[in-house]
Amino acid sequence: MYTAPNIVLPQIKDLHQLKVYLANGGYEAYKTAIRSTADQVIDDVKKSGLRGRGGACFPTGLKWSFMPKGTDKPKYLAINGDESEPGSFKDRLIFEANPHQLIEGCLIAGYAMGISKVFIYIRGEYHAWVDMMQKALDDAYEAGLVGEGMKRTFNHDYSVEIVVHKGAGAYICGEETSLMNSLEGDRAYPRYKPPFPANKGLWGMPTTINNVETIATVPAIIAMGAEKYAAIGAPGHSGTILYGVSGHVNKPGVYELPTGTLLTEIIENVCGGVPGGKKIKAIIPGGSSMPPLRGDEIEGVKMDEESLKVLGTHIGTAGIMVMDEDTDIVAVTLRIARFYHHESCGQCTPCREGTGWMEKVLHRLDHHEATSSDIDLLYSVASNIEGNTVCALGEAAAWPVKGFIEKFRSEFEARCKPSRSFVSLNVVHGRRKSSDTLIETS
Repeated sequence: MYTAPNIVLPQIKDLHQLKVYLANGGYEAYKTAIRSTADQVIDDVKKSGLRGRGGACFPTGLKWSFMPKGTDKPKYLAINGDESEPGSFKDRLIFEANPHQLIEGCLIAGYAMGISKVFIYIRGEYHAWVDMMQKALDDAYEAGLVGEGMKRTFNHDYSVEIVVHKGAGAYICGEETSLMNSLEGDRAYPRYKPPFPANKGLWGMPTTINNVETIATVPAIIAMGAEKYAAIGAPGHSGTILYGVSGHVNKPGVYELPTGTLLTEIIENVCGGVPGGKKIKAIIPGGSSMPPLRGDEIEGVKMDEESLKVLGTHIGTAGIMVMDEDTDIVAVTLRIARFYHHESCGQCTPCREGTGWMEKVLHRLDHHEATSSDIDLLYSVASNIEGNTVCALGEAAAWPVKGFIEKFRSEFEARCKPSRSFVSLNVVHGRRKSSDTLIETS
């Protein structure tokens, strides 16, 4: 059994309470950070090897370095806690169990980039977790740890305001530029890039967007040192990560483990294996938008971005979805396609129209009304969505459909009715005319 380093989610009772967090070294990392220059803090985050935990795996320190310096414009930090990806449920555990480490991470990131205001954007359906985060923030303000009071508390001239913002309840709000439009009160349409948020973000001002888990990891990096953090986990994708495991396992849940942990060890040793000792048919390694893996190809697979990329998939949000041997792959694919059709914002024609066609074709397959040519049509539609949209929702919709067809085509073919062909009565008799009447044969 693995024992997690407990960097993001220490196993301390009532850690969500400010007094408990302070008693266990809370806000000491921020004190350490402000004894260094802002550039030194950014360099430490770069050296740590921390990569974004929201799905794209972009190097965090590098992203921070894009924030312009020497400007009088207000600069903003948006924390992406929308977490609408099916299979992903790790950010809400931070809101619930360790909100002050997230707040402390906001302070450190804010100091490093010269941020004047932080927005913690939380999924619209997370009603209880919005309240939990707001309570922790209210306590931090009252204690002089956030806002103008922090200048006196920490004896330093930097201060930052933090606001909890409830999201609009749509998957598209998790896309960083849609999130900014939502924060501004507009419809959550993705923006064209460039310009990038660091140059023109919220209200036209420089903005950085980071995931909840990414920012909550920063205090640990400062406290333990960049080199020590970089030594944890897989080279090139260092540290621990919150794996959200769901589906056919005996102990589903969120587990903090080093990157590069074997996928089979997570399932068998950490999550207690598959109920009834059944075989694994498929696994989605990083939330519903990632291409799947077959059960017979997961032996020796490590859960880090570089290892998974070799297999044609990605770690995404590290939401591991396990499917046993009895899983109906066509039904799973239909359910995923229906979700992305429903959640498409409709801005881009390939996504708006293509997701609907994928659902229709999969519905025909699921009801034994399709032919084998429909499988090729389905794959073609997915391929024409991928890479042709403003944001990554196109890929999110296309990748699982293409992946399941590539890995399990025989299951799709088994759902097809016999192919049909049409021939002309006149052609049968060796004649062809424009008025030929077609008859169906099998």
